[in-house]
Amino acid sequence: MKDKTLLRTGIIGTVIAAVCCFTPVLVIAFGAAGLSAWLGYADYVLLPALAFFMGLTAYALYRRRRSADCCDTDSA
Repeated sequence: MKDKTLLRTGIIGTVIAAVCCFTPVLVIAFGAAGLSAWLGYADYVLLPALAFFMGLTAYALYRRRRSADCCDTDSA
């Protein structure tokens, strides 16, 4: 996967998981759909997803920096 795609996926996933974890968006959406009984278990999915996407973003930034350092041919 390209570094840019990996970084974009990590950032979008992190934002979505963070919005669902820390705002009532998920509560309103599940309540409107009649699935509010599942909200007790939402943290078991959202917190690991948040950690995964934050890790993916960090890995993408690491790969991007490593490839920039590797290809830097400025040897003065």
